[in-house]
Amino acid sequence: MAKLAITNTIRALRFQHNEMTQQQLAEVVGVTRQTIAAIEVARYSPSLEVAFKIAIVFNLPLEKIFQYRQ
Repeated sequence: MAKLAITNTIRALRFQHNEMTQQQLAEVVGVTRQTIAAIEVARYSPSLEVAFKIAIVFNLPLEKIFQYRQ
């Protein structure tokens, strides 16, 4: 499966936030741990709703978490 054009800094942000696990983030956002793992390695693009929820968890604007490259 090809990597998507959307990259992110979720893994680094999790570690900066008391070494939050993928499972902990998944529970707060309302998705599975596997979904968080796939988003982190750019194999899956989150819905806008999930992207905003992740941004709220880290108290950052979307563009500080997700980057689009052509």
